Amino acid sequence: MMEMEWPSCLDEYEKLVIRMNTPRVVIDNGACSTATLVKVDSARRYGNLLEAVQILTDINLSIKKAYVSSDGRWFMDVFHVTDQNGEKLTDDTVIRYLEQSLGTTHYRRNEAFNGATTALELTGTDRVGLLSEVFAVLADLQCDVVEAKIWTHNGRIASLIYVKDCNSGSPIEDRQKIDIIVARLRSVLKGDNDIRSAKTSVSMAVTHTERRLHQMMFADRDYERKAILKSNAADSPGVTVQNCAERGYSVVYVQCKDRTKLLFDVIFTLTDMEYVVFHATINTAEERAYLEFYIRHSDGTPISSEPERQRVIQCLQAAIQRRASEGVRLELCTVDRPGLLADVMRTFRENGLNVTRAEISTARDMARNVFYVTDAVGNAADPKTIESVRQRIGLSELTVKEVASSCDQATEREEQTVGVGGAVLFTLGSMVRRNLYNLGLIKSCS
Repeated sequence: MMEMEWPSCLDEYEKLVIRMNTPRVVIDNGACSTATLVKVDSARRYGNLLEAVQILTDINLSIKKAYVSSDGRWFMDVFHVTDQNGEKLTDDTVIRYLEQSLGTTHYRRNEAFNGATTALELTGTDRVGLLSEVFAVLADLQCDVVEAKIWTHNGRIASLIYVKDCNSGSPIEDRQKIDIIVARLRSVLKGDNDIRSAKTSVSMAVTHTERRLHQMMFADRDYERKAILKSNAADSPGVTVQNCAERGYSVVYVQCKDRTKLLFDVIFTLTDMEYVVFHATINTAEERAYLEFYIRHSDGTPISSEPERQRVIQCLQAAIQRRASEGVRLELCTVDRPGLLADVMRTFRENGLNVTRAEISTARDMARNVFYVTDAVGNAADPKTIESVRQRIGLSELTVKEVASSCDQATEREEQTVGVGGAVLFTLGSMVRRNLYNLGLIKSCS
């Protein structure tokens, strides 16, 4: 537990107020043999839980279990976390960072390129070759892509692209050039059939990229649209919502394939829809995740209608699926140069590959990009096609890692047998007892 340093001008009362409103953070490596326990307790503030989960996921920690308990005024959150290798946390730098970040009342992530780039926000109808056209336009307009994230879901695409001027290396601030960039990108996004919903804008605001992508997809109402490309229905997330009338909560239960940042995606969606999580239990086992939330509106009321219940289900399913990675993962590591992305995307398009998700970054003149690709209709890409693409781009620069796009047969059979409707929602009493047991505050949860 880190020691707080007090400014000399504070009196004892002011110190007490700060202590009461500052989260207490404990990093415990001794309580569990397989994970590090991160405990946070303090006065509950709307958004606290989301900020804590965001801090953990921003440094790529995996949350294996979590317990959340709150009475609306005070909370205790316990997370069982591991590093990217599935090991407990041993790096003192990481531990100090967690203590410092979780121990503040307001967390803001410092984006690597905020202030040094211009952020372009794009939404529209997804199609094969769209990104090839987008990056070709940016290359033609002398825009250097520094970082980008692209998500696709239900036939829609959302992207945040951070660019700077190729010649000056500075953010693009000239109003006339910005207007030209926006107009040309909007024309590309519109294509022949997306005149109304294609959107392109420039943002100078500091933002968390993944939170913003969720918001863009949500505003685009991707959760109401039907998928155009093929997807694996057996791996669709199961979400149920029921009311716990005697306690005044709505209970949300999620069962799906586990993956990195799953909890962040779910918590963010609930928070952005103005629900408050009062109690929660998160468990993972054999690549499956089981999440249970007791929620209310920010005004203290539970979900009150069937349309609202269905909307929560749709929005949570969409939030989970947006980051799902289907197809083949291609990793590109090469010296950055003007027009690199335009060339790579053109090669994908000419070989009939569709990019379903992408993460683009540059550091010290090196491009480190990740692409998830399928064929034109969403099926697994032909290995011969992938090899042909690698030959053209460079075998040593472009490496391949297969990504499972479906559950194994055993999991699929289990889903068919049990189904979401068969998932048992725990009572509030049993959940609280289980949380207290896991926190070590009682000897038995029976």
